[in-house]
Amino acid sequence: MWHAAMWGGISGSAVLLGALASMFFSIRKQIIGYIMAFGTGVLIGAAAYELLGDAVAEGGIVSTGAGFIAGAVVFTIFDYAVSKRGASQRKRSGQAAAGGGIAIFIGTIMDAVPESIMIGASLLEEQSVSFLLVIAIFISNIPEGLSSTAGMKNSGYSRTKIMLLWAAVFVISILASWSGYFFLDGASEEVMSAIAAFAGGGIIAMIASTMMPEAYEDSGPMTGLIAALGLLTSLVLNQFS
Repeated sequence: MWHAAMWGGISGSAVLLGALASMFFSIRKQIIGYIMAFGTGVLIGAAAYELLGDAVAEGGIVSTGAGFIAGAVVFTIFDYAVSKRGASQRKRSGQAAAGGGIAIFIGTIMDAVPESIMIGASLLEEQSVSFLLVIAIFISNIPEGLSSTAGMKNSGYSRTKIMLLWAAVFVISILASWSGYFFLDGASEEVMSAIAAFAGGGIIAMIASTMMPEAYEDSGPMTGLIAALGLLTSLVLNQFS
């Protein structure tokens, strides 16, 4: 149980690290874009290999397909809602709407919760954490902390308030991972598959609507190559996990 909380905290800590780096160092947008592009590739691989692949093998295509579509639809609905309130550019360092800090915070939680739940759930099946999933989430959270923190600063938030918000995201990641372990214990294979696919659908929708546009905007044509290298890294990690 506590392992689930620990690994959720490790993956969530990357947002704090990114936020600290954004506040105390001047990091070129191009570098942020490269990290975002690499994280995009790794996350796509993690969703495909660790979530969807396992979901189909264990629960079948029906529960997997239903969960995947539901996850993508739910994320899109919430993304639309928070975007209308100022978080449409939450992963963009220079384009946050004035007064959109709370919406950015809510949007980041919306990104983080499904990922963290599946970290906890992975411990139920294998009795060991999915290192590919943890690494993928960690890598993707670093540029999110970098860009979103810059956006919050542009919205007029103080360093203290920004760090409190990111600390809350860190705690929520821990609780979500713990919940994934605690509440899904004893669930049927079909339910586990549907939940894994739900997380996978949400992650893919998030990548397409927020991470990919940000990565290309900052790193240009190199985005495709770096994302491909991230996917290859995900494949290699999956072979050894």
